[in-house]
Amino acid sequence: MPKFIFITGGVISSLGKGIASASIGKILESRGLKVTLMKLDPYINVDPGTMNPYQHGEVYVTEDGAETDLDLGHYERFTNSKITKFNNVTTGQVYNTVISKERRGDYLGKTIQVIPHITNEIKDRIKKVAKVSAAEVILVEVGGTVGDIESLPFLEAARQFRIDAGYNNTLYIHLTLVPYIKVAGEIKTKPTQHSVGTLREIGIQPDILICRTEKTLSDEVKEKISLFCNIRKEAVIEAKDVDSIYQLPLVFKNQILDEIILSHFSLICKFSDLKDWDKDVVQKALLPKEKVKIAFVGKYIQLQDAYKSVYEALIHAGIANDARVEIIKVDSEDIEKHTARKFLEGVSGVLVPGGFGSRGVEGKIKAIQFARENNIPFLGLCLGMQCAVIEFSRNACGLKKANSTEFNSKTPYPVISLLEEQKRVKDMGGTMRLGAYACAVKRKTKAGDLYKKDLIHERHRHRYEFNNKYKKLLEKKGLVFSGIYPKGNLVEIVELKNHPFFVAVQFHPEFKSKPDKAHPLFRGFIERALEKSILS
Repeated sequence: MPKFIFITGGVISSLGKGIASASIGKILESRGLKVTLMKLDPYINVDPGTMNPYQHGEVYVTEDGAETDLDLGHYERFTNSKITKFNNVTTGQVYNTVISKERRGDYLGKTIQVIPHITNEIKDRIKKVAKVSAAEVILVEVGGTVGDIESLPFLEAARQFRIDAGYNNTLYIHLTLVPYIKVAGEIKTKPTQHSVGTLREIGIQPDILICRTEKTLSDEVKEKISLFCNIRKEAVIEAKDVDSIYQLPLVFKNQILDEIILSHFSLICKFSDLKDWDKDVVQKALLPKEKVKIAFVGKYIQLQDAYKSVYEALIHAGIANDARVEIIKVDSEDIEKHTARKFLEGVSGVLVPGGFGSRGVEGKIKAIQFARENNIPFLGLCLGMQCAVIEFSRNACGLKKANSTEFNSKTPYPVISLLEEQKRVKDMGGTMRLGAYACAVKRKTKAGDLYKKDLIHERHRHRYEFNNKYKKLLEKKGLVFSGIYPKGNLVEIVELKNHPFFVAVQFHPEFKSKPDKAHPLFRGFIERALEKSILS
């Protein structure tokens, strides 16, 4: 029987349930257990694919092409779990399935209710992940905050799970806030007491409390929380603010959280001290030898979570190069109003990430031109590649009005355009080129040198493609097409030969980067940026 851990959150949102869940997965995996993680999201959208980044943050894409919550990115970065479309469940998906079954007559005329039909569907999806993954431990993060009406069906399903699977096969962890009131000079436990009380009203008694705090919790405070929340003192875990999220597995390990969990499940596992993680990831993240400035030219930079995986991939590349990557966030619309030089002078690398829509695109193009003409290492991702093609077409090939049909449907030089099958698409959700696709990499190119493979697989999320009609002209002017999707003859990677580092890709390499295994493109980009920084 697999073991199920449910992670809930209380008091306020954005406490870091996803990172906490991933960190717990990491310490259990280090003990030799096969783990997987899933996220239950209370919003009615079927998935976050059509949501504005300012509303939801980044959309994380899985290998099998699911558009999911960004917390699934944490799961893959911290553990070896293979996340699929089954690992993210939304209210929209659940109700959609139940209503479809009712319309088909699957329920044989019964009245359809939240209990048992909705909760049964939620439980079935959790069991499906357990079966498909063949994991020994399934960590289930329940989105939202305890007390939210939207989360109630998921919490009720979690409550029922203990009845179905048994006490020794289920564990409840509650993440809460223990605030420090500066004026009073006191740590307050009352919000945590209320949060646990609300959870107990639903029928869930947490077995472990993880307390987010900016101050160290004294024994007295832990004893108070233990008494009023009906939890053993050793199961009150302090989660003090850390300098790097990659410290959190060590923080939990030092408080024997893994032993508490294993004891509850009556599991005996191999010993692990996470020394390699500490040495190869945490110490290099906290005490790097070098420092490098990278300009990050985006259109959603006001929200940290909008580019979460890209920021993390840059940090991973810094770890791999023993360097701290200082990310200089530049709004591409600001470049449109001024000059690229004003914002990019003095940086050692320029990264242009993905995005949708015409807003800020001309600023991205100007930033790429500045990087290309001034020999500044450049990495373009998805829309960043399309902008690189537009910039090169305009300024190196003389096609002054070159553009993408996404931004100008009447451009005389549509160097980026829709494929025929995309022109017939009406529904916006789940209809892009999504998930992992093969890419044949040319040898004796920058991409070939970095990947050291002839065939790679990378994840996609886009509609528009490079227009092969312009391939010969751009090649003649010096653009190298170093990666091609063989089945559709679609351009995946472009680069420049006589440039320190100018590589742009149609896919999203950030989704496959890990703190202890930086993605080769990001690693190479930071390596070249460091060289420029030292020479400067």
